[in-house]
Amino acid sequence: MDDLATFITGLPKAELHLHIEGSLEPELMFALAQRNGVAIPFTSVEAVRAAYRFSNLQDFLDIYYQGANVLVTEQDFHDLAAAYFARVAADGVVHAEIMFDPQTHTHRGIAFDTVIRGLLSACDEAARDHGITSRLICSFLRHLSEEAAFATLEQATPWKDRIEAVGLDSSEVGNPPAKFARVFAEARTRGFRLCAHAGEEGPAEYVRETLDLLGVDRIDHGNRSLDDPLLVARLARSAMTLTVCPLSNVALRNVERLEDHPIDRMLAAGLRATIHSDDPAYFGGYIAENYRATAAARRLTRDQLATLARNSFLGSFLSDADVAKHLAAIDAYVAAA
Repeated sequence: MDDLATFITGLPKAELHLHIEGSLEPELMFALAQRNGVAIPFTSVEAVRAAYRFSNLQDFLDIYYQGANVLVTEQDFHDLAAAYFARVAADGVVHAEIMFDPQTHTHRGIAFDTVIRGLLSACDEAARDHGITSRLICSFLRHLSEEAAFATLEQATPWKDRIEAVGLDSSEVGNPPAKFARVFAEARTRGFRLCAHAGEEGPAEYVRETLDLLGVDRIDHGNRSLDDPLLVARLARSAMTLTVCPLSNVALRNVERLEDHPIDRMLAAGLRATIHSDDPAYFGGYIAENYRATAAARRLTRDQLATLARNSFLGSFLSDADVAKHLAAIDAYVAAA
């Protein structure tokens, strides 16, 4: 197998950093708007794509929340997730841990149960039709209050058997991890795993707070950790997984060019870095495209790519037995390639 792009496509991988609302392609946005009679401020698919040009996280979030307004019924959420699974089945994804933002929907009158029932039906369908296993991560919006996060935690708790973890996303700057320390502690007592965005636009200190005050099992993004050598050493020693999203980093100007991306520097520093797509409809690529583009820009080797794939399973919330199975599959694939 001489073609690196083909090697990447077939490489078994887990997606750990994917916002399902961020997989809403313009074509589906228009179809759902028409189905539900929802007005959107765009006259064509091309106009939507033209609007998908951002200079910072807040610019992106403004259109992200606007687009989510077309998601109304259980079928809408099913169709959204089903489209994602069908797309990544062709990318070598065999396991996905999907973030969803219930507050984006409950704040406009959509019931929590409507959201999760639609997503879960698509998860079950993906296991049956594509052989993709999945977990759900209920993310709190950090620009809202901790009180609002507690209310969402109450809504999520009856679904504990189908929701693996809680997370924290949205506007990072000005919304430090400390703001959510109590709700994360309560989520832990209820048996949820914990992850949180940190060090995307916020400083390395936010990553440290995420570890010390939230007690997370996994850090989403974490790029700014590299600004603090002591923090890098701590993350490496503890084998803390960082779910890095290269195309997102460039789209939001956290990295100026993909050629400047630090993913290989993270690996060299001993960090358990992984590659994911974040919000692929908005940032120009699903997971395999993130691998391909980053490999080309940073001249990553097959060994480095295999390490990134292995890290995605090591950092997952799968059982040890399932992780071992997937690691063996990667070893067999690399040996045969």
